[in-house]
This record gives sequence, structure tokens and C-alpha cells, in this order.
Amino acid sequence: MQHPLTSDTAAVRLGEELPYKDLELFLRRNIENLPNDILEVQQFPAGHSNLTYQLKVGKWTAVLRRPPHGPVAPKAHDMEREYKIISSLQPFFSPAPKPILFSNDQSIIGSSFFLMERKRGLVIDGTFPKGIEPTPEINRQISEIMVSKLAELHAIPYQQTSLLEISKPEGFMERQVHGWIKRYERVKTDENPAVVPLATWLSANIPKRHEFAVIHYDYKLNNMMFNEDFTSMEGLFDWEMATIGDPLADLGVALGYWIGKSDPTIIQNGPGRSVTMLDGFLDRSEFIDLYARKSGRDVTHINFYLAFAFFKLAGICQQIYYRYKLGQTDDPRFASLNEYVNSLMIHGLSIIEEEL
Repeated sequence: MQHPLTSDTAAVRLGEELPYKDLELFLRRNIENLPNDILEVQQFPAGHSNLTYQLKVGKWTAVLRRPPHGPVAPKAHDMEREYKIISSLQPFFSPAPKPILFSNDQSIIGSSFFLMERKRGLVIDGTFPKGIEPTPEINRQISEIMVSKLAELHAIPYQQTSLLEISKPEGFMERQVHGWIKRYERVKTDENPAVVPLATWLSANIPKRHEFAVIHYDYKLNNMMFNEDFTSMEGLFDWEMATIGDPLADLGVALGYWIGKSDPTIIQNGPGRSVTMLDGFLDRSEFIDLYARKSGRDVTHINFYLAFAFFKLAGICQQIYYRYKLGQTDDPRFASLNEYVNSLMIHGLSIIEEEL
């Protein structure tokens, strides 16, 4: 059954407006054959990190990505890096948006930014788009597409891309584990008895052998766009964390966002709440088994990667909560993130206890 496409943009949030005049002047200097119509801007409301806008001038449309306002973590929100990633991967992976241009001129909108193509389709963000009734068949179909595209991404011949210029595959998991433990400690606001045993176990159990692949590292439903009948993935966005790394770490991150019916209530209802608890969606075990068949990879030690994914997600949320606590953002969505962080740590610890 075909569904009409629903709007995935909204009015720009207060305090996150773009300077229309300077931006429009920039566009007219850099975009050929731009229509004479006025610039219209809307915002993509999903996500807690980088800010993403739709730009429209007559029939011309594009998407603008910029960092969040206020201080940001070191090396985070690197617009030039993300632009290089999609530029390198788009020829190999059609869901990656086509790049248009990158600008490091801070005088235009107050930060670096880049433009990319505006893809059209359906985005699932916590719920299905209005007017669409999910069925178990559709949910199964979405699950299988997601697994297939993840395996396809991991099969890209990364040596033929330019990602090696901005990636360091060797020692990837060691840097990830130790790095995220340090990042969490820098922004810690609450005491949680699960953190030390979880961090200690992860440090002591880093897998010794890895494969390397192109990884997205933020692979979740609201970073994807599907066609009208959910038979194909039209877009995959938010490439800021992509690199050459361990593909099972990418699988772990995907599974961390893949909320199940047996997960604690606070995780089910958290900011990453997901439709994946609905009938028809694969459960985590089915997702893992299908990925193993599609990719041919050994997933024996996936519990390590899943436990680390919960620790990493907790670290990301803690960074956001820390900014909120310091008054660097007043977004009300962030007010209770500390409780969510604590639950993620506890859940990660419960996973490794299965290994002990």
C-alpha cells in the first residue's frame, strides 16, 4: 500500500534561528542558477546533537548542517569531516546524501556548516508518521532492510575511499573504550554504582582481533529515510561519527538503539524511545542472527559490543546533560537525561553479568 509522504520539518526552534540575510547572500554567491524567490528555512526537529535545516528557494532545496550552539566537546561536531565522509561514501552507498558544499566562514551563520541534497521519504522518529498504520509485515520489512543495509555498508571496499585519510583503524576499540570512559568522567554529574564495574570489565575484555569496515556508528531509525511503502531505504544521515572501525561496534550501537519489550521502562520511554517494540520488528537476537547471515561475520562476542554501546550512549547523553546542567542549553528535553544515563549504565552492567 502506498502512503502520501508526510512533512518531516517544522518551524525553527527559538534560539536556533539562522541569519537569513547573510545566508541568502552566501547562497546567491555560491549556488548556480538559484531562483529569485526568497529563502525559506525550516528545521528537522529530530536529534539532540547537530542542528539540521531545510533551505528552500523556489524549487531549489538543500539541507544545512551546523554544530549546536554553545561550547562543544573537543573534536565533536566537525562539519568538514562529516562533509568529507559523505563525499567519499556517496558513490558506493546510495542512501548517503550527495554533498553540495562546505563552508568554514564563521561570519555567515556563526559556525562552519555544509549543504547536502534534500532527500524525500518517510522518517520514523519515536512513532510512525501521521496517517501511517504500521503492520507486523511492514515492521518486519523495515527490520530486514536495516540489517541488509548495515551489512552492505560494512562490505564497502574502504580502501577505495578517502576515509583512511581521516581514520585510524588500528587500535580502534581500545581508543573507543578508554576514550569514552574518560569522556564520561569529564562530564560526570551523578554517582552511579554500575559505572566502575562496567568500565573495568570493558577495559579488561576488549577483543584482541578485529575486522575493519566503514561504520556509521549512529545507525538508528530516526537517522534513516524510507520510501512510501517501506520497501527501500532512501536516505541515511548524521554521518559525523562514521569512520573505519570494527563493524561489530557498529552493530552494537544499532542494537543499543533497538529497544526491546524486556528492556527497563525508563529505557523504553527515554529520549531514544523506539517503535521497535511493536509486533513484527526483529528482536535483538533475530537482528544479530540475520546480520551474521548477511555479513558472514562471527558474532560470538556481541555482548561486549552491546554492553559498550550502552556505555557509549550513556556517555553521549551525559555530555548533553552536562551542557544542560551548566546552562549552556535550556532545551527541556534534556532535563531528566541524567536518569536515563543511570539506567543505561545499569543495563550495560546487566549484559556483562551474563558473561561472568
